[in-house]
Amino acid sequence: MSSMQHPDNDLTINPSGNESIRDVMDRFTGRRNFIKGSLATATFASLGGFSLESLANGAYTGSPSPTGGIGFTGVPANIAPMTDGITVPSGYTARVLIAWGDAIGKTGPDANTHWNPATAMTTARQLTTWGAHNDGMHLFPFPGTGAAGIANDRGLLVSNHEYVDPGLVAHTTTYGTDVITKAMVDAQIAGHGVSVIEVRKVGGEMKVQRPSAFARRITGATPCKVSGPAAGHALLKTAADPSGTTVLGTLNNCANGYTPWGTYLTCEENFNGYFGTTAAKLAAQPLTALENRYGMAAAGFGYRWHEADPRFDFRDTPNEPNRFGWVVEIDPWNPTAVPVKRTALGRFKHEGAWTSVGADNKVAVYMGDDERNDYMYKFVCAKKMDTKNRAANRDLLDSGTLYVARFNADGSGQWLPLVWGQNGLTAENGFADQGEVVIKARQAADRLGATMMDRPEWVAVHPVTREVYLTLTNNNRRGTTPASSNKIDGTTVAASARPPVDATNPRRDNRYGHILRWTETGGDVGATTFQWDIFVECGDKLNANAHLQGNIIGDDLGAPDGLWFDKDGRLWIQTDQVGNASGDFVNIGGNAMFCADPATRQITRFLTSPRNCEVTGVTSTPDGKVMFVNIQHPGEDWSGSFTSNSTWPDSGFNGPTTQSGNAVAKPRSATIVITKDDGGVIGT
Repeated sequence: MSSMQHPDNDLTINPSGNESIRDVMDRFTGRRNFIKGSLATATFASLGGFSLESLANGAYTGSPSPTGGIGFTGVPANIAPMTDGITVPSGYTARVLIAWGDAIGKTGPDANTHWNPATAMTTARQLTTWGAHNDGMHLFPFPGTGAAGIANDRGLLVSNHEYVDPGLVAHTTTYGTDVITKAMVDAQIAGHGVSVIEVRKVGGEMKVQRPSAFARRITGATPCKVSGPAAGHALLKTAADPSGTTVLGTLNNCANGYTPWGTYLTCEENFNGYFGTTAAKLAAQPLTALENRYGMAAAGFGYRWHEADPRFDFRDTPNEPNRFGWVVEIDPWNPTAVPVKRTALGRFKHEGAWTSVGADNKVAVYMGDDERNDYMYKFVCAKKMDTKNRAANRDLLDSGTLYVARFNADGSGQWLPLVWGQNGLTAENGFADQGEVVIKARQAADRLGATMMDRPEWVAVHPVTREVYLTLTNNNRRGTTPASSNKIDGTTVAASARPPVDATNPRRDNRYGHILRWTETGGDVGATTFQWDIFVECGDKLNANAHLQGNIIGDDLGAPDGLWFDKDGRLWIQTDQVGNASGDFVNIGGNAMFCADPATRQITRFLTSPRNCEVTGVTSTPDGKVMFVNIQHPGEDWSGSFTSNSTWPDSGFNGPTTQSGNAVAKPRSATIVITKDDGGVIGT
């Protein structure tokens, strides 16, 4: 994206009657062990007399239900002059569920107190309200009655909050020249992280439950435990945390994941942009190879936090950046649980952490590093998942093997182990131990010769076949001159290389991106080899450059980002481009969400979005009849007036909001709810 704070980012599809991985996850997390160890019985009783026994009864015994495949008529592209609202197919309705600054329903006097967007956001108000710039999310259904054992009318909706627009937070149009105060920084920090809300179906509509004992904000200042091989490492120690085991907060929470034992995985992406320093300090101590490889710069992304908080001056606190760039595990069912940074999964710009469970209960986590020319990773847990004891899986992500992918021209591939002492990952080459390997994961992958990718972002695993799909958003450096690659010694500046085209990334100046997929050898999630192909090359059929036209069957799209499979095997694709239907996207239009058939490769546009926003994050109720979608940063790149590019969602285009009746003060990121008017499954 162009913002400084967001740098450039009746046949069924699944005719099988076999139990899917999603079914396994939902069945396990819907049973007794899903609740055990999360909250005391008294907490559940306070929610209306439910007991652990009544909430945990029932086991899921079904399989993916037959659907009509992709049964809707697609919507046209939102081209200029753009519609400033959400459009969905005929027979569907999209409405706003919750927006930035709306109360999350924390118990107490603020349960129903919403922020007034005509004022500056404060830390106190942000701690009781939905965070800024919502991104990846997941719905955790409550246990329920009936054959499935899980509820379709009640759940915990957990969402990431990737970043903030400092001007909107501080209510100023001159942030770049304003004097920065600690209060301004703290309010922005509070806008990051994760929100947990309870949603219930009331009168046929899904609504936020206020108050709720589960409502929670996790922010850039929430204490997080560090676990795994980097815990206590010298490179993580600071004066404020000499043990190197407790980090204040989680930042730049982009895409997500969830585990089959009922926890949420939030992923730290562009953490480097929050840190800065003065020119004088940088001149006295130039950037190190580690700092260069992770994109550190004196000005950061323009947040200017380092001017008021020395924690974010990377010359005053040089190890603080090393404490970010991790996957963080959160238990949404326990509001007092401390978030845990799982360092065994490696440190990089995490774009999601998708869990896949093998038939033998082996667990793998797939993760993309969202930067031009960076890599695709997999972590395989050392122990298998215990389906009968949730507590036994609590630290499953702390031990195992981290791999990075090498894609070969013949369609084969290898997972290369990032293990200290192997393949040159030794003290002589700058890796003193496994902790240093995971802290310097990018540099470790450089040394192993992993395949440089065109911004690997979201991953989705097919619910039956276990095929893995990966979005590669774009890379304007691919195939340009002079050609260069990431250096084996790890000294390359982030995103600066100009790799030649290869079989996996086959287009020069790859403006529109593509989607890759692979199958692990033998269907084993822990396999070290795989077979891959390109699912689709995105593009504009009307583009004058033939290599940018793509090979899409159906509706054109570019910059694929979000990726998600529903229970019936429909693949949902979300896009992240400039969002104003200009330049390379004049024909494709603004950002949108599409539905793809993995078998036929047909792609159909399902949703178009407001101006200058990103469509990101999608989840649904277990029956597939209620879908939640995140709309991030509508009206971004405003100038002069906050609403110069968008007035969504408070314009009322997609129904009432908490600000209905008031003049529109600011555009606000929001979560929408989509339902089919006949009550059917979304996508049919």
